[in-house]
Amino acid sequence: MKLLVVSDPHLAGPGEQARGVCESAAIGNPLLRLVARAWRRGFWLKNPLAHNDKLDRILALNPAPDLVVANGDYTVNSAFVGISDDASCESAELCLATLRRAYGTRLIAGIGDHELGKHSLFGGRGGPRMESWRRVRTRLGIEPTWHRDLGKYAFIGVPSTLLALPAFEPELLPEERSLWLVERRQELAAVSRAFASVSGDRRIVLFCHDPTALPFLQEIPEVARAMQRLEATVIGHLHSPFILETARRLAGIPHVRWAGSSVRRYTGALRKARGWRDFRLVFCPSPTGAEFFKDGGWLTAELDVERGGPIEWVPHRLPW
Repeated sequence: MKLLVVSDPHLAGPGEQARGVCESAAIGNPLLRLVARAWRRGFWLKNPLAHNDKLDRILALNPAPDLVVANGDYTVNSAFVGISDDASCESAELCLATLRRAYGTRLIAGIGDHELGKHSLFGGRGGPRMESWRRVRTRLGIEPTWHRDLGKYAFIGVPSTLLALPAFEPELLPEERSLWLVERRQELAAVSRAFASVSGDRRIVLFCHDPTALPFLQEIPEVARAMQRLEATVIGHLHSPFILETARRLAGIPHVRWAGSSVRRYTGALRKARGWRDFRLVFCPSPTGAEFFKDGGWLTAELDVERGGPIEWVPHRLPW
């Protein structure tokens, strides 16, 4: 069977298009605004609202896969509070409608961090919102932790932000903290059940949007016991292969706690990133990648579900 993986499409619907990019407005320091502008225009994405065509191009190039996994981040999240913001929710709904129209029941949709919200990179504005978590299930129809058996393989998807909630905890609203902890316990239990239910002859393919969650996953006893049967872990989130390679080179760096929430979260993840190698990472870039390299695309794989064996993963680049 042929598998298609798409991650981080970040579609911008009419509401987010009308709002525009608000990142600079959240940054009080003028020098830091210049740094943020240089980062976005010189390397990351000059205009994150200008790339809706990329998803349509990927779908046109992949008309008939047997299974499709969308690995999260369907919205730009321009208000930084996830899909609790109506405009961001509209973007995610439009993105998933496009995918479901193309692939129907062949599509499995996972959850990314942009659906829930997180601090803006430089301004420290926003963060996860409980209403976003509710809308993921009621408005987007996404099952946060999912499990599908496919012959000799078991596919498991997990909600990375919930698993890595200790890294996001300073970004939570104080009045919502206890609610998030309850939801995290429930998802940890769901992940435990999913891994425990996989029969011993199946190889596991894990889908985890943000690799920040991987060290927390490994603390779950059922996951730790199943690591030898882990065929691959498909991640997204990092957008560009260059970012993944840089993260691997920086693995183990000190945890910087004093330079703002984003730096604290990123360095905390990198501090534990040496453990990523145990998960046999397979990276799916965003459709755009980084503007400097234009190295985005998608991922496909060929699986023999009856005989099993190693999976052939093929990255595809999308020129722009």
